[in-house]
Amino acid sequence: MSGEQKAEAKGEQAKGKLKETAGRLTGNERLTGKGRAEQVKGDAREAKEKVKDTFKH
Repeated sequence: MSGEQKAEAKGEQAKGKLKETAGRLTGNERLTGKGRAEQVKGDAREAKEKVKDTFKH
């Protein structure tokens, strides 16, 4: 996986975790849900890149 894409996926996961935590602390279910969704999106992007790397080698 290229470094840029890996960093982007990790950043998305971290941003999602922050949103989820902020949502829980404030009792904002919508923000918590958005945070979870961003984490899942980051996880999916990372998994996609790992599969691409597997087929490259």
